[in-house]
Amino acid sequence: MTPRSVERGVLFVDFLRFVLSLLPMNHNRMPLQPIGFVSSPVKQTPRPEHDWTGVVSEIIIEPEFSAGLEGIERYSHVIVIYWAHRATDKSKMALRVRYRGDPSLPEVGVFASRSLFRPNPLGMKVARLLERKDNILRLEGLDALDGTPVLDIKPFIPSNDAPKDARVPEWK
Repeated sequence: MTPRSVERGVLFVDFLRFVLSLLPMNHNRMPLQPIGFVSSPVKQTPRPEHDWTGVVSEIIIEPEFSAGLEGIERYSHVIVIYWAHRATDKSKMALRVRYRGDPSLPEVGVFASRSLFRPNPLGMKVARLLERKDNILRLEGLDALDGTPVLDIKPFIPSNDAPKDARVPEWK
């Protein structure tokens, strides 16, 4: 191969990457945008055993997505999917973890845990919907820090989201 043919090959590969980036379903890119942000009294990452049960926070939905909230107030609980924006330190990401860092518990794979230090730091929580006021949802029990980007909100539907035959390890 001559230097010129190598150069043409590199240009062709770059051209293909560009063309693929224009396709609507490019599996190499997943463009996500926040639909809103969390406003919470919890500003810093708490200890793992922190109880979020009584924490009341708000999700402020961006104006262009507020119409998507129509009817959400008919539900008592919602599922919030968020980007754990402070859990992006790749040095803390491990494929094997212990529940809440407890050395007395067995080590499991990160996908068998709720650790936020994972390849994609997504968080998901079922929270009680206390109130909807325009583009603001007031929630209880959301385990997200102040400023956390929210990616999606779905209604919690027990028949879909709470299987009757679910099992968890004894140590959980």
